[in-house]
Parts: sequence; C-alpha cells; structure tokens
Amino acid sequence: MTDEARGGPIPRSVTIYDVAEVAGVSASTVSRVFSRPGRVSARMALHVREVAERLGYHTETPVPVARRDSHLIALCVSDITNPAFFGVIRGVQSAVSERGHALVLVDSMESAEHEKNQLNQLVPSLAGAVLASPRSSDQQLRMLAKQVPLVLVNRAATGLAGVVPDNGRGVRRAVEHLASFGHTRIAYLAGPEDSWTDGIRWRAMREAALELELSVVRVGPKPPTVSGGRMATDDVLHSRATAVIVFNDLMAIGLMHALGVAGIRVPDRLSIVGFDNTMAAGLVTPALTTVGAPMLQLGSIAASNVIALRAGSKWQHEGPVTVPMRLIVRDSTGPAPKH
Repeated sequence: MTDEARGGPIPRSVTIYDVAEVAGVSASTVSRVFSRPGRVSARMALHVREVAERLGYHTETPVPVARRDSHLIALCVSDITNPAFFGVIRGVQSAVSERGHALVLVDSMESAEHEKNQLNQLVPSLAGAVLASPRSSDQQLRMLAKQVPLVLVNRAATGLAGVVPDNGRGVRRAVEHLASFGHTRIAYLAGPEDSWTDGIRWRAMREAALELELSVVRVGPKPPTVSGGRMATDDVLHSRATAVIVFNDLMAIGLMHALGVAGIRVPDRLSIVGFDNTMAAGLVTPALTTVGAPMLQLGSIAASNVIALRAGSKWQHEGPVTVPMRLIVRDSTGPAPKH
C-alpha cells in the first residue's frame, strides 16, 4: 500500500535546501550561518535564522557556547583609540585579574558587523563578555547572551545585565549650566546614529530644554572623532546656537580647533560642553567643560558581575545599574554673546 493510500505522504523534515530556497541564498550560506556564523554578515545571519525558524528547520550543529572550564573574559569596545574607554579597560582588567581570570580586548571599530563576527569567533573560548558601547542591535545582543554570560556598559537592553552612567542627569546639569549664562538656543552635536547613548542624551536635552523654555537644535550625526568635530564646524555655526553640547570630548576638541583656526573665540562666540572628561579635556586651550562618569567603576562593576553570572548568580536588578555623572566646569563655557 502506498503512502497516499494510507492517508497522504509522510511529512518530511525541512532541509537546509528548503531554507536556502526561501531565504534566497545558497545552501552553503545557510550552513555557514549555523556552523560558522562569523563568516557571514549579521544581517544575513539574522535573515536566515528567521526563515529557518519559520519553516521549522532544526540543525544538529550546536550553537557555540562558552567553555565551562574557561577563565577568559572578553572586553569589546566600540573604538579602542577613544580615550573615554581607558578607564573602562583598566576597571575590567583589575576586576578580572583579582578573580583569577584573563582578559582579551576586542575593538569593534564602530561596526556592528565587525563586532558580531569577532565575538562569534571568540565565544567557544570565553567564560564571559563585557561589551562597552556596543553597536549591535538589542536582538543580536540577546542572541549573544544565550551563548555566553554578558554584561553591557553604557548601553541598556531589555532582559540583559548592564551598567550605565546617568546620562539624563548629566545632560540636565550641562543644560542648566549653559542656561545660567544666558544661553537660550543650544545645539547638540550628535555622534553615531546607532549609538544608544546618543539617543538617550538627545532625548534628555530636549526634555531639559522644554522645562527651561530653551530652544535646541540637533546637528549631525558626525563621526565620534576629532575630525568629526572639525567636520561639523559650519553646521554648528549655521545653527545660530550660542552654545553646543557635544557627543564626546574628541568631537568637542576637534570643533574647538577648527573654530580657533577660523579666528572664532571660545567661549566668547560659542560655549562648548563635551562628554567623558578625558585627560585631553583639561589640556586644551581653553580647557574643556565636560560631563564625566566614573569609567573605572563602570568597568569594575561590569567585570565583577559577568564573572558572578558565570558562577551561576542571577542579575538582581530590573534594568541596568546606574552610576552618577558630574559636570566639570572649565573655561570653554561663558556668558552668551549679546549679539
């Protein structure tokens, strides 16, 4: 008796070729997504996995997970050349060493794809990971957290452990400081579009301006570098703002340098506030007013918690741990120009 005579064909399992056909990719690409995810882009991997889940495809190849006997902690930063991360690196290094673990440092180079590829290759060797200002999406971060104990720094994502500065309070202090000098139109020089911190600061600035009855304007986004600050000079001046809060100190220093070359005095024509309180902020002329967070503490808290998670502890907070920020007033801010 045929299968049809018994009531129809026996349902067959979904194969890699079925997934490939529906996803519009080759079978080898589907294979790489599940066996060597670091060899495909984050966007492609996400697309293929969504198709596979919809079709009910199950691979026998296990998702790479951290080794139980590993003592290696990864710290991934969005830009290793940014001095804002020096404190985080030192804080993580100290906490990791004190607990008998070793540290590997990863530079994502402001790229979500590069970040994902690097971490996917490291996961099988890791005991845990700390991600500082990651550029990956929340969904990608949650997928990573299923493979290895994970703590975020300077980023909040639902369901994940994290440590963040109180950006809202920091922005509020900066806006109040400028308002006290009579500034009524303030610009925000934005950093990367995919930066969680950038979005939080812009929202906080709009809220503070609304409460204080000030006018605010967004300039950018621009690269979070000295050259990015220089590039923004004309846009900042065209904004007609008399003060600007900048995404980070590097951009603020680049902006100050370009203004100085153009013969525009700070703070006589434009008051400038940076973020991060890097060492260079106190060395430039005029010294940069900036908002700083205890970066060493951020790194230490994150590393301590990722090791605790590895040991079986549970994250005890509903959201990320928040640490305070403070305004460091120097010479780059002053009274609003009369004209």
